[in-house]
Amino acid sequence: MKILGIDPGYAILGWGVVEMKGNSFKALNYGAVTTPAGMDMTDRLKVLYNELMNIIVEEEPDIASVEELFFNTNTKTAIMVGQARGVALLACANSGLPVYEFTPLQIKQGLVGYGRAEKKQVQMMVKTILGLSSVPKPDDTADALAAAICCGHSANSRDRLKNKL
Repeated sequence: MKILGIDPGYAILGWGVVEMKGNSFKALNYGAVTTPAGMDMTDRLKVLYNELMNIIVEEEPDIASVEELFFNTNTKTAIMVGQARGVALLACANSGLPVYEFTPLQIKQGLVGYGRAEKKQVQMMVKTILGLSSVPKPDDTADALAAAICCGHSANSRDRLKNKL
């Protein structure tokens, strides 16, 4: 199963595609979509949408995992990240991708075993689980890969539960 992980952001949107076979994961491709600070917000959202659609067409994932918005004390930033997240959800929906959403706490719990893990711990687990030589950069890319891995672990759990019922 190919899983597209997305870490939404309006300046940097991280993405990563992993393949899950059994309990093992392999990074197929990953990167970040960036938009310049001076660009109009509607144009930034359009860039994010178009780039995500291109990624979905090229990578052909089976499902998508999108990180839920962590409430930020800066309301304006939270709203803008929420808009980018909406664009990511729309791109997945328009592509017919089933979407699973996870909070940052769930992703940390799924990778490190502790929901309050530090960012560096999550990054090291991404590197280890995927057998990468270095931690993916920027951080948003590592976060997207973490979301994809979390989704894969969750899918395995759902399948095991289904088989028991």
